[in-house]
Amino acid sequence: MRKVKEEQLPLGAVPIPQIEIDLNSRDEIAQLLYGLQALYSDPDSRKKSFELLDKILSSNVNHRTGRKGMEIWQILVLGLLRANCNWDFDHLLDMANNHIKIREIMGLGPYDLRKFKLQTIKDNLSLLTSDVLDEVNALVVTAAHKKLGHEQENIKGKCDSFVVETDVHYPTDINLLLDAIRKVIELTAKICTGLGLTEWRQSKHILKKIKKKYRKAQKLKPSKSKNDEKKQEREQEIIKAHQEYIDIVLFYLNKAKMTLESLTQDHGTENVFLALLPIEKFINHAERQIDQIYRRVVLGETIPHSEKVFSIFEEHTEWISKGKAGVPQELGLNVCIVQDQHGFILHHRVMQGEKDQEVAVPIVEETQRTFSNFKNCSFDKGFWSPANHNKLGTILEEVILPKKGKLSKNDKEEQSSESFIEGRRQHPVVESSINALENHGLDRCLDHGINGFKRYISLSVLARNIQILGHKLQKSMRKKLKMIEKIKKAKASKIYQPA
Repeated sequence: MRKVKEEQLPLGAVPIPQIEIDLNSRDEIAQLLYGLQALYSDPDSRKKSFELLDKILSSNVNHRTGRKGMEIWQILVLGLLRANCNWDFDHLLDMANNHIKIREIMGLGPYDLRKFKLQTIKDNLSLLTSDVLDEVNALVVTAAHKKLGHEQENIKGKCDSFVVETDVHYPTDINLLLDAIRKVIELTAKICTGLGLTEWRQSKHILKKIKKKYRKAQKLKPSKSKNDEKKQEREQEIIKAHQEYIDIVLFYLNKAKMTLESLTQDHGTENVFLALLPIEKFINHAERQIDQIYRRVVLGETIPHSEKVFSIFEEHTEWISKGKAGVPQELGLNVCIVQDQHGFILHHRVMQGEKDQEVAVPIVEETQRTFSNFKNCSFDKGFWSPANHNKLGTILEEVILPKKGKLSKNDKEEQSSESFIEGRRQHPVVESSINALENHGLDRCLDHGINGFKRYISLSVLARNIQILGHKLQKSMRKKLKMIEKIKKAKASKIYQPA
């Protein structure tokens, strides 16, 4: 039995709209909780957000029976805190069990001694989906505009992209091969042990032997000597070391294949078939890396970029070179965001195999489906193309899109107008939002798989918007309280003024 939010408050629990949060705190936790409280306190926003969160629950679940699970509201609160504060799961677990204000926002009372477990939090956070979180984000931004009195304004957007790294090590063909054969051996040995077979009982020793060959190939570097004979001799040593590494991997790869065949014939249950699928995937990775190592080292070929894989665990990882000083390359995916003039992130797009100029029109059209008053947007030169310039001019009232290369007379006239110059001057503000996102969790995504990557991006964007809302409301409330205090002092001075 899982619910979005329990309607009946537990004994001693404070209603969420009445929770006292420190207005003077500049900490990200207080700002995020204040933003969550403001959204929950608005009946319309609460109703719509709960309807969206209800989509996470399976339609065939009976809400009246079964074991009680975490409420979706609690899962969302913990997910937002983890993303916004850049916590690992151990830190999140401690805060969920011991931080009073966090437990109050989650709807837990002082007499509720329930303690969450690490695996429970991990499993429940994986229930959140990027699609639902994006819908909630659109609702939050709309509600924020309404609360702050901006709903009648035309939205002036700023669009830019940045790289979110995946949690991978620096890839070389030989260390990717080591990763693949390691997983093949470990998973095969695990299945054999479970079935009482002793064929792979020396799996740890085998891995040590393979790693020894890997280290030898890794350490050998081309000779810098001016003597051609020494250079050629070192080249032969490198080829020999790589060949020995390939040979030992091939031997145990073929042995693993034979084991899988015998397991399929003798223990062909459904559970065994499911357990063999990841092994077959890692075998394919190993065979590809062997082929590339042989072609590169022995045959002297240059491997085309399109054939390379940069992680066998996070297969969506891309090699991205943006030409930044001191950053020759980044391993991850590009993420494009659209920010409004008030600092809220309207929309984002994970760019798998896409470049900036390919997403300029789609991301504007996607944003306009949610925000019809999105009429103006600025970009940098990376988004320029003649087609983008023409298309964006038809769907936006004003487009700030600097042209690459030499400018024609018409281009100079367009880009020297006051509105264009002002738009370009304001555009770098989006870099501040990108930097804030990176400081609040989006420097590196620790979740696995492309679905986990997209979910983490959506959580971080949503958390950032709620934090901005909380910060702005805190600031507004402090001003009101100061004004009230000033009025009270003025009245008191008049009452007690001596005759």
